[in-house]
Amino acid sequence: MSLLPDADPSTDDQAARAAWLYYVGGLTQDQIAAEMGVSRQRAQRLVSRAVAAGLIHVRLNHHLATCQSLEAALRERFGLVRCRVMPGLGPDRDPVRAIAPAAAAEMERVLREPRSLVIALGTGRALRGMVEALAPVEAPQHRLVSLLGNIAPDGSASYFEVIMRLAEKVHAPHYPMPVPVMADTPSENAVLQSLGAVRKVRELAQEADVTFVGIGQMTDDAPLLTDGFLTPGELREIQAVGAAGEIAGWIFDGEGRYLDLAINQRMTGVRVPPTGPDRPVIAIAAGEVKIAAAAAALKSGIINGLVTDEPTAIGILAR
Repeated sequence: MSLLPDADPSTDDQAARAAWLYYVGGLTQDQIAAEMGVSRQRAQRLVSRAVAAGLIHVRLNHHLATCQSLEAALRERFGLVRCRVMPGLGPDRDPVRAIAPAAAAEMERVLREPRSLVIALGTGRALRGMVEALAPVEAPQHRLVSLLGNIAPDGSASYFEVIMRLAEKVHAPHYPMPVPVMADTPSENAVLQSLGAVRKVRELAQEADVTFVGIGQMTDDAPLLTDGFLTPGELREIQAVGAAGEIAGWIFDGEGRYLDLAINQRMTGVRVPPTGPDRPVIAIAAGEVKIAAAAAALKSGIINGLVTDEPTAIGILAR
């Protein structure tokens, strides 16, 4: 399957891309010109055209043909129920800035459902970006529930916890997981799981109608390492047995199969199983370091929805 259209991009495509780089990426007109291979004057005219044509307000109101092609390819290969691919911002730019508005739009779509839904949430930079980009929505009919705890190994609250921020914006009841992210031992984990409040939150999370998660890579900059849950030695041991990524702390291999690891036995949160089309699990992830982990999770069906950017989508499909 061809991932990119044969035709040259339309003027509106170019204008939309230039506006995206300017308003979301924060690039100057000189930087946009260099990124797109056009003159500075052309870059300035493209940004002006996007504004005049109403293509961009707070969010991009034009779907690039290349993004649509990538979405179609991802849906076909992995049987996705939801897929959004956004323009990349170029090298050395934070990919979360590119995908946060699209992720927020996906969340707003769910929140506007009139029927009551249970919405489960992971944690991480991408989900925090989604919540920060979210417009306030009155959604008291829904219940928000955490998939995992929000207490770091040193006892501090997780910086990237999102359920409280989201609940404040949408005025929905919320159910945080009242445990640390990871127990010290499997036996301590068993004690935590036996607590009534923990059981109730876990049961609610397991009944989720829609789930939003981030994806953690297992490279040398793994979030579980940088956040203090793994030592460098433990990370190397896990890498040696084929660890590719993690969702809600649960580590899986390159085929998207959860590994039988001591650390997985200490995870207090809910493990996200492969799911069907009636229960979307939407991952918010972008960046070169996320490609292997996202591809594995897609392959096994742990996730059946994805919000990402062009370079990441191309990397996933190339695998």
